[in-house]
Amino acid sequence: MAKSSDVRRQVSDEEWQVRVDLAACYRVIAMYGWDDLVFTHISARVPGPDEHFLINPYGCLFEEITASSLVKVNLAGDIVLATDKVVNPAGFVIHSAIHAARHDVMCVLHTHTKAGVAVSAQAHGLLPISQVALFPYATLAYHNYEGVALNDEEKPRLVADLGSKNALILRNHGLLTTGASIADAFLMMYVLETACQTQVLAQSGGSELIQVAPQIVAGIQAQAEKVTRGLGGSLVWPGLLRKLDRRDPSFRD
Repeated sequence: MAKSSDVRRQVSDEEWQVRVDLAACYRVIAMYGWDDLVFTHISARVPGPDEHFLINPYGCLFEEITASSLVKVNLAGDIVLATDKVVNPAGFVIHSAIHAARHDVMCVLHTHTKAGVAVSAQAHGLLPISQVALFPYATLAYHNYEGVALNDEEKPRLVADLGSKNALILRNHGLLTTGASIADAFLMMYVLETACQTQVLAQSGGSELIQVAPQIVAGIQAQAEKVTRGLGGSLVWPGLLRKLDRRDPSFRD
């Protein structure tokens, strides 16, 4: 791993803060058990005029990610800050497509959880059967499976399917969320993942499922603003950082 002091001297204060938050997000995903060995990704836009992004070094477990170990790349996937690490080409196809098209998006978070993949394989996708499902449901899109994401030709279809939404179910593949901050992308993934787990559990009961009325679904975004006091993910993020610091503060290195 790179020494934190070496990387810290080469980047701005703003980039270092993004590095700390992104490393924290990797650790939180691992803490909840949503990681998939080394095979999923979270990326974040580096502040400034350059189209540079941070992503995990391929081969490292999420619980090992630190602020200094994150790899900085451009939209072509070229490494722009010297490191002995590489990035997963399949992961970067997905992330670079969204970052290039959505300048309002700072963070893209992608998972392969069992519940997420299970719902992604269901014809009707996520159902509005629980309160927690309503929050991602109001900003949810779908993208059909085209094989392992190695083909640049898939990018425009992925971007078109996502549109202006902040949550995407990748059919037969997994879940993806975006946010104007790392905290927002995480909170959206938290509610989407929880909704998928709840749906799978509800379906296992064998009874007919009750869906929430459409008029309630339509008003959920305004209610979400009230619940988070307009703070979005930043309402919960400081508490998660405190929890990580109690468990293992090495994500800050």
